[in-house]
Formats: sequence, C-alpha cells, structure tokens
Amino acid sequence: MIKTDVFDYFAFLVLAVLLATVVVLIVLVGSLPGKIAASRNHPYATAIAAAGWISLATLGALWPIAFIWAFIPPRSNPSKNEGGGAP
Repeated sequence: MIKTDVFDYFAFLVLAVLLATVVVLIVLVGSLPGKIAASRNHPYATAIAAAGWISLATLGALWPIAFIWAFIPPRSNPSKNEGGGAP
C-alpha cells in the first residue's frame, strides 16, 4: 500500500501552482496583441485580438504577426489625400 505524507501533498501543491501560472501566462500572452491594438486605437483591433487568440490554437504561429500588426498604423489611401493621388 502506498503511503502519502506531507511531501507528496507539497509536491501536488507546487505542481498545481505551476500549472495555474502557465495557464495565466498563456492567457496574458494571447490577449497582449489585442490589448496593445485597442490602446493604440487601431481600426483593426478586433481582428488583431482574434489573431492573438487563434494563435493559441496554432501553437503561436500567428502571434508574432498579430503582435507586429498591433504596432503598425494602417496605411492611408493616397487617392483620398489632397493633392496626393490621381483624380
């Protein structure tokens, strides 16, 4: 028969804390591009936030793209600028 003692319970507690920390870090990293885009009033903030969350399902493949996209301002349309485009 297996006997559990205080060290076994302590090991389970440490494991639970580490697991909770990993989950919290994953959630924070997944939401980071969307929060940055929203704070910068990016017009595609919801799409950036979605890309950040979808990157969790793709093991982070889209996360760098969403992170960079959050910092890049959208291009203005040169035809709408005064004197900048064709009539």
